[in-house]
Amino acid sequence: MANTNSAKKAMRSNERRRLRNRIHVGRARTEVKKARKALETGDVPMATEAVRSASKWLDHAASKGSIHKNNAARRKGRLMKHLAELQAQAK
Repeated sequence: MANTNSAKKAMRSNERRRLRNRIHVGRARTEVKKARKALETGDVPMATEAVRSASKWLDHAASKGSIHKNNAARRKGRLMKHLAELQAQAK
């Protein structure tokens, strides 16, 4: 348990940040799951829209500092790679 006043304040601040980060990270995670599910179905237009939405929310979480920008870029890259494979199969 925190002993000093500054440590107690840091605990309060960290809790507020944690709750705020959960909103952004949770939304991004949900959108990524939706995108993966859309990619598995093989429906190109639906998958394209889902990946676009996931990309938007990953960028939003990164801009708020909830996740690192490289983490968002890596996840977006993986989704885009799967989308490109799906589009190539559709042709």
